Amino acid sequence: MSFSPDLYVRTLSFAARAHGDQQTPTGLPYVVHVTSVCMELIRALHAEPGRDGDLAICCALLHDVLEDTQTPRAAVEQEFGPQVTQGVLALSKDATLPKAERMADSLRRIRRQPPEVAMVKLADRITNLAPPPPHWTAEKIGTYRAEAEEILRALGEASAFLSIRFRERLSVYPAFR
Repeated sequence: MSFSPDLYVRTLSFAARAHGDQQTPTGLPYVVHVTSVCMELIRALHAEPGRDGDLAICCALLHDVLEDTQTPRAAVEQEFGPQVTQGVLALSKDATLPKAERMADSLRRIRRQPPEVAMVKLADRITNLAPPPPHWTAEKIGTYRAEAEEILRALGEASAFLSIRFRERLSVYPAFR
């Protein structure tokens, strides 16, 4: 796997500025989340040679920039080009759709991208399959788990390594009580 360390630092800096003071549900700086997703992805890229590491890593670090910040699409495109921008757009839920349709729509758009984009979504959900926040209801946990299973069914073929890791995390994630 090859990727540019300079591009990694430039992309991480862009993401950190974009997310600013945002925090994860556990109170950590949001950049911890995107770097955790990136770490999962780097492990997969090492296990599955021949992937476009630069595309995967840029999309991993930027995957929430358009959905969760005020960063305009044009800024991402100017800095990282159309292929990364299209990947990040596919990873972003369309807020104009009814909530119940957003994930299926995003998964359809991800499947039209290079497999590295699907790998980012898998790595993102692996990271998010940590123990749920204490304030989540059993119903919310069950819904989140079902959505994770949908993601794995739709995108699992993109990476054997991440599919195994995903199943491991899912096996210890609480089921609906």
